[in-house]
Amino acid sequence: MDLDRRHFLNASATGLAAGGIASSTAQAAALPSTLGRDASQYGVRPNLPDDQTKALQRAIDDCARAQAPLALPPGTYRTGPLLLPNGAQVTGVHGASRLQFTGGAALFESRGADGITLADLVIDGGAFALPPRRGLVHLQQGHDVRVLGCDIAASGGNGIWLDAIAGEIRGNAIHDIAATAIVSFDALGLIVAGNTIRKTSDNGIEILRTAIGDDGTLVLDNRIDGIRAGPGGSGQYGNAINAFRAGNVIIRGNRISDCDYSAVRGNSAAGIQIVGNSVTNVREVALYSEFSFEGAVIAGNTVDGAAVGVSVCNFNVGGRLAVVQGNIIRNLLPKRPIGTAPDDDAGIGIYVEADTAVSGNVIENAPSFGIVAGWGRYLRDVAVSGNVVRNAAVGIGISVAPGAGTALVNGNMISGATKGAVVGLDHATPITADLTREATSGFRQIALGHNSVT
Repeated sequence: MDLDRRHFLNASATGLAAGGIASSTAQAAALPSTLGRDASQYGVRPNLPDDQTKALQRAIDDCARAQAPLALPPGTYRTGPLLLPNGAQVTGVHGASRLQFTGGAALFESRGADGITLADLVIDGGAFALPPRRGLVHLQQGHDVRVLGCDIAASGGNGIWLDAIAGEIRGNAIHDIAATAIVSFDALGLIVAGNTIRKTSDNGIEILRTAIGDDGTLVLDNRIDGIRAGPGGSGQYGNAINAFRAGNVIIRGNRISDCDYSAVRGNSAAGIQIVGNSVTNVREVALYSEFSFEGAVIAGNTVDGAAVGVSVCNFNVGGRLAVVQGNIIRNLLPKRPIGTAPDDDAGIGIYVEADTAVSGNVIENAPSFGIVAGWGRYLRDVAVSGNVVRNAAVGIGISVAPGAGTALVNGNMISGATKGAVVGLDHATPITADLTREATSGFRQIALGHNSVT
């Protein structure tokens, strides 16, 4: 009897434990439903050859009205264009919920909708050609817009196109794109962070404005690799990050490699900060601030392999006011890509023109110049101090052409400059001997202090 009773108690305990496990398992299985409404409730079925556009659109609209996310279970869903209304949230199982595009102007599109979220989806463009100025994900005039953790591939146009958007594009993998991975026009408060971008044919990330003005987009901690200049040109394409007319953009902590042109190109972008980026194997100017801008900080970057490490230029159209500080620049290339202007020099570590401090940089292996200040008469108030230049043909070149302004050259360490430590230039042509060895009385615009030359 005692044995039977003990058996009963053990069996009861086992049953309760099993019930608890079953209950926990059921609860765990139910957890995904708490994250949103299962798309299968709306007749959406994975892995069918049928087009799912109508069922998906009905599900998106109904969930948006209910302010509930739409959850896509694992599988492939064939679909045409889908419109995202206000508050639409579409989520998937990371790497497993695939939307296969069947053609149209965009797979996802929003127009004036706020509170949009796309998360953990595979968005496959199928290489279908998109109209010009369109993205596979095309979002216009919205606040609190988020694209998070998605895999966006094989777009026949751009990957993500944003027009007047506030929000974040974070943690996505965007690759095999026929144009640009991410394009933003007239941002309202945007973060582009932690994305991995590979194999695009135009540019990696474009931060643009229709007219010069404040933008303030943050481009942080992205990995960008394999950017081609497919349409050709002389620098419009082939750039990892391009800021055009966009003021106060911060470009920080990005890892950039293998670009046909620049790693970061700021064009008419006032107040740009290019800070703490790691750049290898780009084939034109690595870090650029050009044309009509005021205020640029280019600091703490590493560049290994570029035609020019840093260029801060176009004083002729108002490009001025910069700090170039604490960069390591090495292994410069002797030529720029085909298509650039024939008088664009290469093999230069740092090039600047006006109202600029160049300090604390280390430059090594520059076939032409370690540092150049000025282009013809376009030189004003440049200080070159505390830099280390090793193994350059000319250590520091300063414009002494008629009309050129003043440059201070002081406290630099110049080693192994085979054609002179500090030399006066007429544009790109040396026209003086080494000024550290001869008097500079004929060139009063050069304030030459003590530099260490070995």
